[in-house]
Amino acid sequence: MTFRRRKSRTAKVADVLGTYLKFKAASKAAKGARKAAKGTAAYQVAKRTPVVKRIPLVAVAGAAAFLAAKLARSGRGESAPAT
Repeated sequence: MTFRRRKSRTAKVADVLGTYLKFKAASKAAKGARKAAKGTAAYQVAKRTPVVKRIPLVAVAGAAAFLAAKLARSGRGESAPAT
């Protein structure tokens, strides 16, 4: 049987704050990736082409934004502090 240590109120608040900051950083990274994808030449060309031809280009740009957001959420995008 393992004993579970109860967290103090300050530890709980610190955990909630840390989680909030992680989600906020991930959302900002996703927003930045979205803006970067919109600035790419592929997106600009896709804007000027007919709808049927632009579907693959928009799909690639969306996948790139999704992967960037996923990497930001997983923490691989940032460098870990040395211990």
